[in-house]
Amino acid sequence: MKLSSAINSKCKSMRIGTIFCCIILLFLYQNNQNLKISATKNTIIVFTPLNQTKKSPISSMILAPPKPSILSTFTPPPPYLNPINRVRVANPNVSVYKPGKDNVGENKKCDMFDGKWVYKPEEFGKYDHIKCPFIEEKMSCRKNGRPDLDYEKWRWEPNHCHIPLFNGREMLKRLRNKRVIIVGDSLNRNMWESLSCLLYTSVPRSRRMRIQVHSKFRDYKVLKAKDYNTTVEFHWSPLLIKFDENHKSGKKVLVLDKLSSNSKLWKGADVMVFNSGHWWTHKGKFRTWDLFQYKGQLMEKMATHRAYDKGMKTWAKWIQENVDPVKTTVFFRSISTNHNVGKGWCYNSTRPVTDELYENAFPKLMANVIESLITKMNKPKVNYLNITKLSKYRNDAHPSIYRNKKWKIFPTQYADCSHWCLPGLPDTWNRLLYASLFFT
Repeated sequence: MKLSSAINSKCKSMRIGTIFCCIILLFLYQNNQNLKISATKNTIIVFTPLNQTKKSPISSMILAPPKPSILSTFTPPPPYLNPINRVRVANPNVSVYKPGKDNVGENKKCDMFDGKWVYKPEEFGKYDHIKCPFIEEKMSCRKNGRPDLDYEKWRWEPNHCHIPLFNGREMLKRLRNKRVIIVGDSLNRNMWESLSCLLYTSVPRSRRMRIQVHSKFRDYKVLKAKDYNTTVEFHWSPLLIKFDENHKSGKKVLVLDKLSSNSKLWKGADVMVFNSGHWWTHKGKFRTWDLFQYKGQLMEKMATHRAYDKGMKTWAKWIQENVDPVKTTVFFRSISTNHNVGKGWCYNSTRPVTDELYENAFPKLMANVIESLITKMNKPKVNYLNITKLSKYRNDAHPSIYRNKKWKIFPTQYADCSHWCLPGLPDTWNRLLYASLFFT
């Protein structure tokens, strides 16, 4: 009995000890859970109102290029925090872009052509020669072996307003049942190829069979988007006026008071984009004509800006007599900068020019001629697509020696510093065209 009583006493003590240990373990476990919950609470992100957040330096908001930073000409604008204000107009399918009040001072007018280039790594890869197989060889710099592709990663940002990014699907919708023509020299052909690639690659692959592209010939190219009944055409006419290669004098004659022979094909378009300038400045063996003709009189010499003035007035007269201002929107694209000489030479350039003093080689007198003429044209109004300034910074965006695979052998002789790589700068021209058409 004594032994049994001792065993029962020990069992009772062990039970009490076990219960006590369980209580301690339970306490420790609960405390540990509280610690975990507390730690979790410490990781919760607290969102404060936007106007109470601390502003970080601009350099921390935008990724810098993988090279030394460039001058303030290309520093990014303040971050855009407000949504685009769109105002409904008579047509419910069309919206007008207006900059937010927080971004534009009351006395500042939005000039989308005055701004800076901002490095945007995410801009890379809009299209290439595989996605867009009709890019001319001389514009397809990737295909021709250009090793650096940073020239594709710069975005133009206006100083006092924000413009929408290019949206190919949206543009096709807005151009439904419309005809667009781009008329001019090889740089406007450069622009046509860019626009066609941007539109073509915006369509889902399953529907691209519904887009026809005829780009074999130099003088005429066309993209037809059947799902939208939209056509985008290029017409070769570098001088916009008549060039008579078979004149009875036996000379090649530039007829200043007659329009280009293919002008009959321009009629009826809903959007017209013209350019002319570079071919007027050619000299020596590069000059196309031998004589000028004006009012039936042949002449060997005439100041270039005077001849240009007469020729562009002939074009302006045709616009006034043949274009319906209600139906058609007309643009004239300004001169695209050459980078053929001096410190602006494009060979081996991989970054935009940062020198504000760099001057375009195109004669100012000629630029003044077309700008003065356009400001006087009201019926119809001609919109000036002024891409000269934004293009002059981009000596890095030319084909240079990557015009074709053979040019690399003689870089000092064959660097193409006039045309532009695709994808590249002409995509920005078309973004500005898009904004000008639908958001201003």
